[in-house]
Amino acid sequence: MKRTRGKMNQFQNKFNQFMRGRYGNDQLNMGLLILGIILSLISSLFRSEFLMLMGYIIFGLTIYRAFSRNYLRRSKENSWFLKYWYPVGNWFSRQKRLFKDMKTYRFFHCPECHQKIRVPKGKGKICITCPKCRTEFVKKT
Repeated sequence: MKRTRGKMNQFQNKFNQFMRGRYGNDQLNMGLLILGIILSLISSLFRSEFLMLMGYIIFGLTIYRAFSRNYLRRSKENSWFLKYWYPVGNWFSRQKRLFKDMKTYRFFHCPECHQKIRVPKGKGKICITCPKCRTEFVKKT
């Protein structure tokens, strides 16, 4: 048991030494990896050599980025990716939260300013006050 643990530590030390000064993994690499896996699965379903080749190219690019020593360039690539990914990711997280809240809340829009308002379900007819413009309106929950 101690011998295998010692060999694992030795391997880990050598790997850490090899990776020193290299860029490593980031969000863009994870996105590329997921895209490569999706393309590989689709290509195996439809037996498309082109999609398989694209998946291999994306896997190669992911490995290249992880082992690269050019920090500045890889950081700029990741920043560019995040600039476009954050709005998409935020939209998905909002939809997930909205779907989860649909069980216990009702959502209404203010008739004046169109602000979305969340109120608890099952309270009957209530008077809702918009927190943005202070307009009052009555709705059934």
